[in-house]
Amino acid sequence: MRSTKKKPVKASNESSSSATKTRATDSPAAAPASAAGTSSKAAQAGQANQSPLFFKIGGANFSPLGFLDFTSVYRSTNVGSGIGTSFGSIPFNGASPAGRLSETRFSAQNSRIGLKVDANPDNFKVTGYLEADFLGNAPGNLEVTSHSDTLRMRLYWVDVHRGNWEVLAGQSWSMMTPNRTGISPMPGDIFLSQDIDTNYQVGLVWLRTPGFRVVYHATSNWTLGFALEDPEQFTGGLVAFPAGFNSSQVDDAGGNAKTPNIGPDIIAKVAYDTKVSGHAFHIEAAGLYRAFRLNTASTNVNATKSGGGGSVNVNFEVVKNLHLIANSFWSDGGGRYIFGLGPDFAVTTNAAGNFVPSPLHAGSGIAGFEYQFTPQTMVYGYYGAAYFGRNFQQVTPGPPPAFVGYGFPGSGSAQNRTVQEATFGVTETLWKNVKYGDLKIMTQASYLSRNPWSNTGTAGNADSAHLGMGFVNLRYDLP
Repeated sequence: MRSTKKKPVKASNESSSSATKTRATDSPAAAPASAAGTSSKAAQAGQANQSPLFFKIGGANFSPLGFLDFTSVYRSTNVGSGIGTSFGSIPFNGASPAGRLSETRFSAQNSRIGLKVDANPDNFKVTGYLEADFLGNAPGNLEVTSHSDTLRMRLYWVDVHRGNWEVLAGQSWSMMTPNRTGISPMPGDIFLSQDIDTNYQVGLVWLRTPGFRVVYHATSNWTLGFALEDPEQFTGGLVAFPAGFNSSQVDDAGGNAKTPNIGPDIIAKVAYDTKVSGHAFHIEAAGLYRAFRLNTASTNVNATKSGGGGSVNVNFEVVKNLHLIANSFWSDGGGRYIFGLGPDFAVTTNAAGNFVPSPLHAGSGIAGFEYQFTPQTMVYGYYGAAYFGRNFQQVTPGPPPAFVGYGFPGSGSAQNRTVQEATFGVTETLWKNVKYGDLKIMTQASYLSRNPWSNTGTAGNADSAHLGMGFVNLRYDLP
């Protein structure tokens, strides 16, 4: 039988599914007639409520999962990024042509397929999880003719649980991503907002990344976790480098070329879950350690700097079905974790002429609510923001002076100081059946703005770029 857990589920249905097989009962011939009749009726009732979408091989249950999406989006300016919004590069409203044109788009890309496998060998509980969508690298003529969206891996991990200990390896959501409960890797237990936007909400800290984690369930309330995750020293084409610096040492364009990372990112997390007057309360704190290393060819010297950050996240059901959410993150060198909206570090030179990574101050947060107003209607709203500090070095006195780094006077409009988003949405379940799934219509309205430190050719703060956007999504969920 398929078991489900009632909890807030994000709009892109980052939810889990599980299945168990009904155990065979004694033969009716071996029992009294009345008992046989009762047993037969119970079995028929169980079969009537049983989801058809699982199968069993040996001792393992296989549960297909996913949904079919039809997404429509309107934006008041042309971001040009498809159904996922490029928050950090929305055009200035006076810029021609993008800032003076709106955009409308239809897509089925966010449809999702996956498989969950559960087994219980000996005293172990083993879960395998695979999830994919169609938002992979796309051909240049995608929108013109065939719309042949590319399948990509989202999640692919195995989790082994025995006693109080749990070990996971594979590609999962980073442990820095906020949880709704515990330190669970299941997508339905992770806070990713209810947004339709496939890039979620400004201010959310998240990665999907290869890693290894160990989790200890100390009590029914306390959970502790430790993780090693794939590193990447990231500047994203947002930093002005000193002359002679070889940018192959950093991820300067978000490409596939791996940088010479010194070691994995290290994360520790503790979560506390309880009931307050009968209402669910979750609070967690997480810490991040990173290391960055650069080489100077002319002196053959390596320079290493440490970076890191921390977060505190709360999810509290203040009254029945109304959850208040508050997430916060502050870092030196954590820009990659804020959806890469800013760099991890700038590159400066020391007195010896060596290139040195200089971690950038960066922080983000989300405050909001989710209210299951009726069994069919979910209402939600969030405000999220990301901030990136200045970090630059003057390299010539001028006039005019020349700078390297991030946020210097006269820097380009891509070097953002803040990016902010306010969102409101409603998800309405039109039809639901335990055997056949459900049909939802989902809406999201957002106002987005970004404010760079400066704009090319001007000193001081530039005017903000801003847009309004709306999503309407029709979704069929597998049971």
